[in-house]
Amino acid sequence: MGLAFAFRSSFGRTAVRIAGVAALLLSTGVTATTQMQTAAPKPKTPGNDWIQLFNEKDLTGWTPIGAESWTVEGDGILHGKGLTKAYGYLETDKDYKDFQLSLRFKCVGDGNSGVFFHTSFDGVDAKTGMQFEIDCTMMHHTAGVYAEDGRGWVVWPSPENEGVVRKGEWNDYLVEVVGNRYRSRLNGVPMVDFTDPKPGAPDGKLALQLHAGGAGNMQFKDIWIRDLSKR
Repeated sequence: MGLAFAFRSSFGRTAVRIAGVAALLLSTGVTATTQMQTAAPKPKTPGNDWIQLFNEKDLTGWTPIGAESWTVEGDGILHGKGLTKAYGYLETDKDYKDFQLSLRFKCVGDGNSGVFFHTSFDGVDAKTGMQFEIDCTMMHHTAGVYAEDGRGWVVWPSPENEGVVRKGEWNDYLVEVVGNRYRSRLNGVPMVDFTDPKPGAPDGKLALQLHAGGAGNMQFKDIWIRDLSKR
């Protein structure tokens, strides 16, 4: 009888200790799971998923192509200036497939620029890609799309919108690429909405251009991107 009681008492104490350890492990597991769930980033809702592509301090995230000058000036301005007669580009380190890109540009002098997409380079020559045009001269089709695959222009703005661009002033530029559909808006005015029947490379870098000839003198700021890519 005494032996049985002693056994039961010992067993009870052991059971209590085991139960305590199990409860602690369960609590720790729940806490760890909760922490992991808390740490997991929540997807941003549409409209809150824009990312600053240019940090307004230096060229982090970008790579110059060619010998032209790309400098960061006061007030977060990115200044591209032609130094040679060759083309020059500032290329993103990251590839973008589908996206919306918002920026402001100013044509400080003469020359031509553009926003390249789905592009790759051989030296200073674009091997693949397209560009949304930037040129503050009338009838030079700013916000139109030019193909680097030999086709040349694939779409221009309508004639009445050729004067929307403002030389010597800041211009608000929004471009969008989703699959083979290209859209642009300049200073609040819809410029082109084009579905390309013969699209080129479906993915690649973005790049800002300084056209050949040495006359390029362009400023950019407030460069933001919304990555719509599904890989």
